[in-house]
Amino acid sequence: MRYLPLTDEDRRAMLDAIGAAGIDDLFVDVPAGARLSGPIAGLPLHQPEMLVERELQRMAKRNMAAGEHPFFLGAGAYRHHVPASVDHLIQRGEFLTSYTPYQPEIAQGTLQYLFEFQTQVARLTGMEVANASMYDGSTAMNEAIFMARRVTRRPKTLISGGVHPHYVKAAETLCRVTGDVLDVRQPRLTPGAPGDDVADLLAAIDGETSAVVVQNPNLFGHVADLSDLAARCHARGALLIVVVTEIVSLGAIRSPGEMGADIAVAEGQSLGVGLQFGGPHLGLFACNMKHVRQMPGRLCGETVDADGRRGYVLTLSTREQHIRREKATSNICTNSGLMSLAFSIHMTLLGETGLRQMAALNHARAVATAERLAGIPGVTLLNGPFFNEFTVLLNVPARQAVRDMAEMGVLGGVSLQRLYPGRADFEAGLLIAVTETVSPADIEALGRALEGVCQ
Repeated sequence: MRYLPLTDEDRRAMLDAIGAAGIDDLFVDVPAGARLSGPIAGLPLHQPEMLVERELQRMAKRNMAAGEHPFFLGAGAYRHHVPASVDHLIQRGEFLTSYTPYQPEIAQGTLQYLFEFQTQVARLTGMEVANASMYDGSTAMNEAIFMARRVTRRPKTLISGGVHPHYVKAAETLCRVTGDVLDVRQPRLTPGAPGDDVADLLAAIDGETSAVVVQNPNLFGHVADLSDLAARCHARGALLIVVVTEIVSLGAIRSPGEMGADIAVAEGQSLGVGLQFGGPHLGLFACNMKHVRQMPGRLCGETVDADGRRGYVLTLSTREQHIRREKATSNICTNSGLMSLAFSIHMTLLGETGLRQMAALNHARAVATAERLAGIPGVTLLNGPFFNEFTVLLNVPARQAVRDMAEMGVLGGVSLQRLYPGRADFEAGLLIAVTETVSPADIEALGRALEGVCQ
């Protein structure tokens, strides 16, 4: 029996209040082709629960599980080995239902691990202070753009063409509401430095620029030195925002803080958090101390109580829920505390030495993969310096090549045209990610698959 608490009169009153003639008027912005006109096709109707479960399991088996096949997908979400101890610890009853410490005075354990999480993020990014996390990398980038506007009181943000297009789309969506001006550069597959447009960004900074946003390594895997860009930003009164989608890379390359970034944002999914079909993931946000009062989200701090015992408090929480709305830096709360805890446990298990070793293994496996592919006719490696992800051009359309390799049992990468559907010049581009989960046999399987599709 369905429970429908609203009467027809209730619905009519609400529709009248918002000026809608009927329920269908609420969905006019959804394209007709995306709306359901009846039951979902393929699902069994009026069947016992056990038979429905069996049918759903059959449908689920049509997916190729990442752990069952050679896996080279990346583009912002990466398959890493998560120790079993991470899952074991976060499932303790004290943690499993934690979302956000609305009553911090009775949540000392939650505040302690968030404090330690912040310390880890600050050290990883090379920044002076980090908050208690964000929802994911894309929303963290958006919040950084808004923060830069508050700091500089300027309207325009330059965004590199090497920034993940999904992050850019999220920013464009939000900025249509806020009125922020985005100058988004288009990426180019330049041999040796695909997606690298630092020189163009240097020339484009002007007195209206609040911030320059770059990703490092960028979407195409290219690693750049951003020191000169940071210096030019500061000389012109703008901020440098650095985006990191593969946080493991900071175990091998210079951190955003070391290169002069004012704000560093990242996707933390690689540590402690599985792919999970795209979420929930984990946003990281760090900045320099002088801008801390413009930082979104919340900040946990360490103190002592009246008896001299160590304790933890919410030091900064400039949300609409806590202060007057006009003074709020954001209405964002924080990411699910469970994801922050998983990240922190994995990072603690690794330690600095373990993270560096993990990063070195990622890079070594990626280099071995690039070397295996280099001699294949019809495969051209574009990258110069890269970490664990690189771009190749094929002599066939990459989207079809990905499908053909999947038929061979190899998840061979992400087609660039899937990320940039309007770019015909990206038709042959394939983005390949390699982590510590890839074995030499997997690398050989990818090589044989590409030999087959590019012949």
